[in-house]
Parts: sequence; C-alpha cells; structure tokens
Amino acid sequence: MVSTLQHSSLPRLDSLTGLRWWAAFAVFLFHIRNLVTLPPPIADFVRFGNFGVAFFFILSGFVLTWSWRESVGIGTFYWRRFARIYPLHLVTLLIAIPVFYSFTPDPAQTWVKPVDWAIFLLCLLMLQGWSRDATVMFAGNPASWTLTAEAFFYSLHPFITKVLRLLTGRGALVVAVGVAVLSILGRIVIITNPTGWFALLPWPVLRLNEFLVGMCLAWAFRAGWRLHVSVWVPVSLILAYLVGVSVLDRFALTRPLQQVMAMFTSESLLILFSLLICAAASNDLSNARSLAFRSRFIVILGEWSYAFYLIHATLIYLTLAIIGHRVSGATGLLLLAVLLVGSIVAAGTLHVWIERPVERMLRAWQNRKVVARKSVRDALAD
Repeated sequence: MVSTLQHSSLPRLDSLTGLRWWAAFAVFLFHIRNLVTLPPPIADFVRFGNFGVAFFFILSGFVLTWSWRESVGIGTFYWRRFARIYPLHLVTLLIAIPVFYSFTPDPAQTWVKPVDWAIFLLCLLMLQGWSRDATVMFAGNPASWTLTAEAFFYSLHPFITKVLRLLTGRGALVVAVGVAVLSILGRIVIITNPTGWFALLPWPVLRLNEFLVGMCLAWAFRAGWRLHVSVWVPVSLILAYLVGVSVLDRFALTRPLQQVMAMFTSESLLILFSLLICAAASNDLSNARSLAFRSRFIVILGEWSYAFYLIHATLIYLTLAIIGHRVSGATGLLLLAVLLVGSIVAAGTLHVWIERPVERMLRAWQNRKVVARKSVRDALAD
C-alpha cells in the first residue's frame, strides 16, 4: 500500500476554489449568448464557455481525492455528497420550473416546454442526464444535467480509490496519461463512427475520463508529486488554443490544423485543464500568492460558484421572457453586467441561507447517527 499524506496534514487549496469561479463564469458567458448578441471576436471566444463543465468534472475528481480520508465510511461519504449537492439542486429546480415549463407554452418562447410530470420526477432523482434526448437531458433546470454525471462519479469514487491506493505517485501519473490517451482514441472512434454505440453512450459514461484524470492527479499529489510551473503557463496555453480554434480557419494554410484542433478540443482541454489544476495546487502548496485565483474575493466567488452555476441560466431565460428578444450593442453589454451581478447576488443568497446551513445540518445529523451507532457497538462489546 502506498504511503500518502494524512488528511489532517492536507492544506486547503484555495486556488482550486477560485478556479471554480472562473469556470462558472465561462459557463455564464456561454449561456448569455441566448440573450445578448456579443461582438464577433468576443462571441467567437465565449462559445467555448461550455467547456467549463469539463473543468468542473476534472476538479471534482481532484478535490474529492485530495480530501479523501480512509476513516470515512462509504455510507458517510455518500451522505455528505448528497448533503453537498441535493438541497440546492432541489431549490433551484423549483425556481426553474415556472421559467422553463407551462401548461400552455407560447410557441415564440422556444425554451418553454409543456409540463411533464415524468420528466420532473427524473429531475428530482437527478437521472435526466442519462438521456441523450435534449428535451430530457436539459429538463427542469437545464444546468443540472451535470449533477447526473456528478452523482455517477460519486457512486464510483470509493471503489476507484481502492484501486488508486495500490499505486505510487508515478503509477497514478501513468494511469492519468493512459486515460488521456484512451480519451483521444475514443474521440477517433466517435469521429469515424458518429452513430455507433460508443458515440451514443450516455454523457455520464463518456465524461468519466475527466473525473478519473482528476482523481489520479490528486493521488499523485498526495504521494508528493508537484508540477513546478507558473499557473499562467497553462492559462496562456488554454487561451492560445481557443484563439487558434477560433481564427485559424480563416486562412487556407492553417484551416486543416484548425479542423483537427476543433475535433479534439475536448481532449486537448482535458490535458490543459489538468495542467492548470496541478499548477494551481502546486502553487498553493508552496504558498505562492495569486490575486487572480487565491484572493479572498475570488475564493468567496468560488465558494458561491455551485449556486451561481445552478441559478444563472434561469435568470437569463427569465429576463429573455420579460424582454422578449435578444439585445445587442451597449445595451446588451449593460444587460450582461446586470445579469452577472444579479446572478452573483442570487448565488450568495442561496449559498448563505440554503446551501451552507442545510449541508451543515444534514452532516451534523449523520455525525450524530455515527456516534450513536458507535456507542451502541461499544456497549455491546463491553
């Protein structure tokens, strides 16, 4: 068994919390395009904002594995994950339903769907993301399809950890590289056979590679490995890659390169996002300063990012329903700023009054049960 750091000695990685905010902000920019017509250079760039979800999946695997404790049982682990994600999911789902559903939907509001109780049940159970039908997958609160994937990842995490415990830090890195290579091979299979069984697998299965890479990298960190590069190196590489995908098709000479880059964007960003997470974590462990990722303001936004992610699309489409049309120019940019601030305020409110207190209450209830169960066992042993 590999010797790893004890949980009590694992420091908090604030930069990873800060990075959560930037990933959520990228998703916000991706969705705001449905309401605001952005200038072409900006629009070309923010269309990649949906890849913030991939970043979340990698980061989720990393953070859960970094904070893993052998003493925490599987039941307690599952309950804490439930306490972390479900209460806010339920609240934001109830808020979203009147925005995205109606008994008599207006055909002009294409985002409003007829009421379907069966689909609502799938959303309550966080199962809608197993469907590749967009009407089902993006049902309820459209952003919450990712919770189906997260729930799937959480269910596997304790069992994958049992395998990781057998690996050295170098072994974990080898597995991470292997998963990345398999991801590229999988993309080739999908490109060559887009209607084959592999291409049509549910998203939680196809996105498991991102979570696995995050887990492997965190285990390597627990074993002492570090990536000693400035966090701005992977940031620059990510920006350069996205700019390249956006502009290289405008020139005949570079168009073939752009087409290859576009086809493998998911896999390229899997690698670049992983480098970013490792660089940020290494910088934190060396106590390096970072205003962009580790300042108190950014960390607070990162703590609110889950609520921000779940509420922002609902506010965007509610505004679209009120205004009735897309907005451009200076008015559009002003509306973007107002919705960004409004989403942050709503997220902060949800975090402070619902997410954090309910999670604490549910975890405390579980802790009392564990203590009571242990007391009964001790009494019987005596």
